[in-house]
Amino acid sequence: MSAPEFVHLHVHTEYSMVDSTVRIPALMQACAAARMPAVAMTDLNNVFGLVKFYRKALAAGVKPVIGLDLRIFNDDEPNRPFTLLLLVQNADGYRNLSQLVTRSYIEGQLRGAPMARREWLTAESCAGLIALSGGLHGDIGHALHAHHLEQARELLDGWRSIFPDRFYLELVRTGRSGEEDCVRASVELASATGTPVVATNDVRFLSRDDFNAHEARVCIHEGRVLADSERPRHYSAQQYLRTPEEMAELFADVPEALANTVEIARRCSLDLRLGESVLPAFPVPEGQNEEEFLVAEAKRGLDAALERIFKTRDIPAKDRAPFRAPYDERLDVELGVIRSMGFPGYFLIVADFIRWARENDVPVGPGRGSGAGSLVAWVLGITDLDPLQHDLLFERFLNPERVSMPDFDVDFCMEGRDRVIDYVAERYGRERVSQIITFGTMAAKAVIRDCGRVLGQPYGFVDRIAKQVPFEIGMTLDKALEDSAELAEMYRDDEEVTAIIDLAKSLEGLVRNAGKHAGGVVISPGPLTDFAPLYCEEGGTNVVTQLDKDDVEAVGLVKFDFLGLKTLTIIDWAVRIINETDPSLDFDIARIPDRDAKTFELLRSTRTAAVFQLESSGMRDLIKRMRPDQFDDLVALVALFRPGPLQSGMVDDFITRKHSANKADIDYLHPDLKPVLEETYGVILY
Repeated sequence: MSAPEFVHLHVHTEYSMVDSTVRIPALMQACAAARMPAVAMTDLNNVFGLVKFYRKALAAGVKPVIGLDLRIFNDDEPNRPFTLLLLVQNADGYRNLSQLVTRSYIEGQLRGAPMARREWLTAESCAGLIALSGGLHGDIGHALHAHHLEQARELLDGWRSIFPDRFYLELVRTGRSGEEDCVRASVELASATGTPVVATNDVRFLSRDDFNAHEARVCIHEGRVLADSERPRHYSAQQYLRTPEEMAELFADVPEALANTVEIARRCSLDLRLGESVLPAFPVPEGQNEEEFLVAEAKRGLDAALERIFKTRDIPAKDRAPFRAPYDERLDVELGVIRSMGFPGYFLIVADFIRWARENDVPVGPGRGSGAGSLVAWVLGITDLDPLQHDLLFERFLNPERVSMPDFDVDFCMEGRDRVIDYVAERYGRERVSQIITFGTMAAKAVIRDCGRVLGQPYGFVDRIAKQVPFEIGMTLDKALEDSAELAEMYRDDEEVTAIIDLAKSLEGLVRNAGKHAGGVVISPGPLTDFAPLYCEEGGTNVVTQLDKDDVEAVGLVKFDFLGLKTLTIIDWAVRIINETDPSLDFDIARIPDRDAKTFELLRSTRTAAVFQLESSGMRDLIKRMRPDQFDDLVALVALFRPGPLQSGMVDDFITRKHSANKADIDYLHPDLKPVLEETYGVILY
């Protein structure tokens, strides 16, 4: 006898954030082990996990079905919205789902809960989507539960007109009050109207044993205690990922409800094209394309930059051509790489918003990271650093042999950053520009406190346990038990501590909340909802993409980094105060010399508060030992202050050789390496 076929079409993952402990990798392992041909992700009002779910499913040999659990506003009881499950059939369906859930966040929030209005759902706005009624929690289920049969039939007729041949009555048997009566009434309604039925298990956790951890998660979200007899019990221990055999036994009386799960999975085929980046078009003068405009702008910028150098360094006319030659050669090489990789638009977009910032008195950083190695970036005004003067390599930034999107980290004054983002939104269209979501997770210390609270333990007792977890980035509970002897002893000897930590382990790492990326902004070539839905807080503020920085890039959007740097704000304040105090100075931070003796004297005194990357106590100690007296020493400082150089003895070698009276004794390993390593005293630092 062949194994029964069944596909779970109603599954909340951890990205629902309020009522699921299902981790996507474990879900795929379970589906593959049970030989399920497909599985759906239907998180609560979001598709946060879309790309991760899609990739993990394909890797496990399981067909991914994308959807969401949409809440529909209930006019009679606003605090009890209806449920409607939407599943994506194709690309049109994904765009419609994206627009619908985006609108729910921007226009439909009630007390922080996004809801769609019934009138938003039309045959046109729901094309390419399959709908499941939501069982007892849908509007039809509510009507059936209240024995309003005529109303249920009218509602069904309405949904079927929006979803012709794509609407299913959902049957759920998880042992909750009213479910069996709803199943019986739904089957009768389906029989009377010729509507197909489908079985789901409203999955919230993977195995029956996970129910307690799931309930703890719900209590953490609701601020309740597990033992509270008054708390609402909305879930049952049967809402786990049942096997096809278990579902076949559960719905033996309605076999078509099982067969329809496979049929729906067959009808849903969303093909996500991942890894193909799409840049927005940059507006260029008529008669030119982006490549031609970039070349013209870069050459014009190089002419202006070299003219400034010729004047400031007083280079005679006869020496200018040989001085210029390496710049022209480097520019041609870089432009060739940029054009061959298809990135002219990226450079033009970044140069444009940086130019706007400077013209509108928003301080911009001089450039950091590998982007400072680009001559094109310098002549376009993206960076303020001449890469040839500082021997910086373009290949660190862009390399045809390692195809990846360029990524400029652009620093703006904290006070002006949002003005620059507003400019970009106005220039390309607000429907095409957004910041990016981030997800907070249940970290080791915090999850101990959460679990202790929901277990009803006293604050002081829980606090003592949490404080035993070492304060270290990336710390986990398992690692804490290895590193902290006292925590391990408490875990071994105290049953209450054991209960807290065991529960915490089952929840550790789950997605807890959504936030906003510190600097990431995406600009799309068309409406953002063609690529990803949007998420926002109530009132439509802080709009961000529903996909995180890695996933927005995977679906084709290009990320631009608008980083707010307080140091630039402080410098801007200082410059204003100087010029207000003595206007005749006309002080400009861009014109200060980089060899000023008093500046290095101040630096050696280690009075570096608010100096970017030089203000920590460890860095001040390194400054005291190195005694920098030139700009290149600052470059070396930042490179040396990393775990590898600090632990390997490289720092000591560098400092000893820098202050050595006889530099001729320095060993360069081979004579050919001397020109390369001379500036770092024979230490292979870069």
